[in-house]
Amino acid sequence: MKKLISNFKPMRLLSFFALIATITITSCSDDENTVLLDANFDYAFHNGQTVPSAPYTGLHSGDLSANLALEELEDGGTRITVTLMNTMDGETYRIHAHDAADASTTPNGTPYSESPNVDILAQNVTGNGGTVSVSQDTDMSFDDLTSSYEGFFVVHDPLQPINTADITTYLVVGSFARMQSNTTYESSDFSYAFNTGQVASAFAYAGSHSSDLGARINVTELADNKSRITVMIDNSMEGQTYHTHAHDMADPTTTPNGTPYNESPNAMVFASPIVGNGGTAGKSFVSDMSYTEITTNYNGFFVIHDPLQGITTVDPTTYVILGVFAR
Repeated sequence: MKKLISNFKPMRLLSFFALIATITITSCSDDENTVLLDANFDYAFHNGQTVPSAPYTGLHSGDLSANLALEELEDGGTRITVTLMNTMDGETYRIHAHDAADASTTPNGTPYSESPNVDILAQNVTGNGGTVSVSQDTDMSFDDLTSSYEGFFVVHDPLQPINTADITTYLVVGSFARMQSNTTYESSDFSYAFNTGQVASAFAYAGSHSSDLGARINVTELADNKSRITVMIDNSMEGQTYHTHAHDMADPTTTPNGTPYNESPNAMVFASPIVGNGGTAGKSFVSDMSYTEITTNYNGFFVIHDPLQGITTVDPTTYVILGVFAR
């Protein structure tokens, strides 16, 4: 009997440890099989893809883009990481999630709540001239964020006062955590030197403005066959107002003063004052004319008037910049 009992105890212990090992292995196997989900969503610069009636209008470079990355957390929440590419050094980018809303119920008719949803995403990040990232953890699940949450992902322009009611100040805007239709839009740059008579020797500037002034035009294709025209003036004089115009070409025999252009600016293309700041100053305008119409079909002159003389559209020698528009 003693021998039987002696043999029985080790067998019971062996069976017990085998059971424990089985439970432990099964538990580890369950942990290893738990898959935490992740997803990435790319957002292009706001050229009207989401809101064709309100594309970005401002001076920020159009090569900025964003990535929204979601990582499921073990506690059921989600880590949201925003990465901005081609940022401006030292500028603060405000990044928000805005809940979708009925536009008829919001103060300014926006299709979203103007107050950011701070429980999902409301962060600031400082640009460094390249790529920067910022993260926030939310209690909302990965599944809810990617399937049931209805909202907008917004990156505000750091060069303008923040305005959650004005979509034209958004560098990036799109449905939050959804795939985007990032259409490729055309964009072209045109540079202009000081007016020394390039168009016609008789039109060379005569005045006291420094001749180191130069100008650039960027024309970018937008949704709905529109275009954004941005004019930048380099080496401007601080506090001086530069009247900047597009003038349609014309037969000089048909104009009142024999000018080879219409003396009235074409405000459908560009007509705006730009206030100098001692460096680079600019202005942006959304035209109903298409990118192709502006860069290929439109025949006109690009004119910047001397701020140190009375404005006259009759005397080209008062133009600090004179050239063919967007060519």
